[in-house]
Amino acid sequence: MHVNPKQILLEGSELLKPLLSQCGFVFVQLGEGTGSGGPFALAEFRKSDRRLQFHFRFSLGVVTYYLGSESISHEAYMCSVLGKPNLCRYPSFSDDPLDAFRDLHDDLQDYCNEFLEGTDEIFLRRIEDARLHWASRSKLPA
Repeated sequence: MHVNPKQILLEGSELLKPLLSQCGFVFVQLGEGTGSGGPFALAEFRKSDRRLQFHFRFSLGVVTYYLGSESISHEAYMCSVLGKPNLCRYPSFSDDPLDAFRDLHDDLQDYCNEFLEGTDEIFLRRIEDARLHWASRSKLPA
């Protein structure tokens, strides 16, 4: 199956846009190219010092939340919020590359209010919790 990363990234972004726009975020396409693993595309949603950045190659890959120079991966964020790994919807496995965006949307809606609408102080505490408790943990299911 041939996948056009830019096209899928743009289509997936449209699935995220209603929720993020409602919270004041604006979509920004950052670029595309071809690396050692093949073609890729990169984009983010921005609001002031906050950014939700994501990559697409053959599927939705790295998802990172930023507040200024501080950052947290989606995985570490979800572990911190939910108390243990593998309880969130994204990442998931599907033949439809847009399902990953749907799952990310559900995680954003259900678990990411601190990032979407919380104060900087609250979100920075979440980043610190993730850094202290989750970043160094094993990635294997418990």
